[in-house]
Amino acid sequence: MEALKASERNDMATLDKNKVKLGIAPIGWTNDDMPELGKENTFQQTISEMALAGFKGSEVGGHYPTVKYELKKALDLRDMVICNQWFSSFLLTKPYEEVEKEFVKQCDFLHYVGARVIGASEQSYSIQGKNQPILEGKYVMNDDEWETLTKGLSKLGKVAKEMDMTLTFHHHMGTVVQTEAEIDRFMDMVDPNYVFLLFDSGHCSYADIDPVKVLSKYIGRTRHIHLKDLRRDFVAEARANKWSFLEGVRKGTFTVPGDGDVDFEPIFQIIQDSGYKGWVVVEAEQDPALANPFEYALKARKYIAEHTGL
Repeated sequence: MEALKASERNDMATLDKNKVKLGIAPIGWTNDDMPELGKENTFQQTISEMALAGFKGSEVGGHYPTVKYELKKALDLRDMVICNQWFSSFLLTKPYEEVEKEFVKQCDFLHYVGARVIGASEQSYSIQGKNQPILEGKYVMNDDEWETLTKGLSKLGKVAKEMDMTLTFHHHMGTVVQTEAEIDRFMDMVDPNYVFLLFDSGHCSYADIDPVKVLSKYIGRTRHIHLKDLRRDFVAEARANKWSFLEGVRKGTFTVPGDGDVDFEPIFQIIQDSGYKGWVVVEAEQDPALANPFEYALKARKYIAEHTGL
């Protein structure tokens, strides 16, 4: 008997379009850490293909206009908004005041172009952009550094709230918050009124963490979700051959939902059952010369429609 598509089964998660919005990150078109990847893909082409594929939101890419009026006009023409932007915090290595100044500037920009979320990642001592094995030798914070990081982010979160924004924190490979224990300690130490989780299925999986376990535990404190798939055989190669994070990206470690080895069915179910309100964002950094961005955006859009009804 032919297997039913998820959209034809009664047990499929059905996400409420009034609560859950679907976006996509531009990192499939161009890569901010390796600008030579996709350098031929213009901003106008990127957001046009996003809209054509059926996405309503985009995160900010390095090739996007930095003048907020220009960015908003281009988005309005395509009935799109910005839903988030990465913010590199350096709370362990820079004065708090310096970090806050840049944070406020970015929050102001994001609010104007439609976002209500900013996604921070602590980049002090990060190895994600370095030419060293991503699965070896990452920095581990001491107790004082944990205090500095979590208190600093809690202060930034309060600043964000005063600007009608929400601070989410992105656990990420190669950074000071990567492992399950680090995610747990982080969530235990930050102020839950001001700092929330940016959950990433791919970075959980890459770190050998069960993404379902993390999302189940923290869905009530999650305000932004990255739907990132992973090819496990590439992770095995990364371990065996001591690939850097960027080398793995270039070779194809990540892909769009439904094209890799992450099981998204329970993730979608958690999102449904929790009543989550916010964005779910397809994020899959690949070499666009190997994985055509528009083709993979369509592939992701079809998979999500079939498995969630969005």
